[in-house]
Amino acid sequence: MNLQQLRYIQEVARRGLNVSDAADALYTSQPGVSKQIRLLEAELGIEIFARHGKRLVAVTEPGRAVLAIAERMLRDMDNLLQVGDEFSNEAAGGLSIATTHTQARYALPPVVREFMRRYPQVKLSLHQGSPHQVCEMVLDGSADIAIATEAIAEYDELVMLPCHQWNRCVVASPRHPILREQPLTLEAIARYPLITYDDAFTGRSQINKAFLGRGLKPNVVLTALDSDVIKTYVAMDLGIGILARMAYDPEEDRKLGMIDAAHLFESSTTRIGLRRRAWLRGYVYAFVELFAPHLTRRMVETALAGGGSDPGL
Repeated sequence: MNLQQLRYIQEVARRGLNVSDAADALYTSQPGVSKQIRLLEAELGIEIFARHGKRLVAVTEPGRAVLAIAERMLRDMDNLLQVGDEFSNEAAGGLSIATTHTQARYALPPVVREFMRRYPQVKLSLHQGSPHQVCEMVLDGSADIAIATEAIAEYDELVMLPCHQWNRCVVASPRHPILREQPLTLEAIARYPLITYDDAFTGRSQINKAFLGRGLKPNVVLTALDSDVIKTYVAMDLGIGILARMAYDPEEDRKLGMIDAAHLFESSTTRIGLRRRAWLRGYVYAFVELFAPHLTRRMVETALAGGGSDPGL
């Protein structure tokens, strides 16, 4: 048994049992992957994958147990390598952040600027996606940190750390009557065509919950994946928009009027997601603390080890 065999079975499982795709991802040959899987199965005395002819069709019950152990072993191996990197070169390396558009565009810029000033030798990369996508990026190792509002709580494999709370505003063309509503109500919003986030994004569940609680069905005419797209179509007077309050800038958004709507919706919490028991470089802890100053290194380390309580906000 060797680590390469464990990587092969893990990648085959990730690729939907497609051995050719797994071989391409691992820069090796399909016959080589198949042979090593057979050797591992023979050594363990079990079948990891069920087959129909030469095709893999399912993961067996003992195979699921083997894959779970393999994932832990490979993660620990990655941690060992990172320990070496940590102490051989503490201020250089790479940091990959997976996040949503709203966080990347409106919450992260000052954090990224300060981080790059402090750690000029660290190569920083931002990957944007839906909340579920950014969580999966951390789980499959393509990102170190997930930052999102939705979805992180649904992944038991991630440590969930609350960063900050935010709420929403309504934007409209400057002369739109919604901007004169005092106080603003959900009933008033429901009278107009509405443009807001896609169901998978940026606290949309809180918007749905608020209208449902009042027995209202808003006329959602357009949904989008990010705040800038929402503002573009609101500026065309195709409807009024509900978006994150952080996404409205009176200087940049002079073609739009805004009215605060925090009293209408439950606040949402942006969270950082990290793999449980992951070994993090020192500068990763620094990035987390820049984004959420209450999340000190000691607090994050305790959470990753499975101890302590929710640090709260």
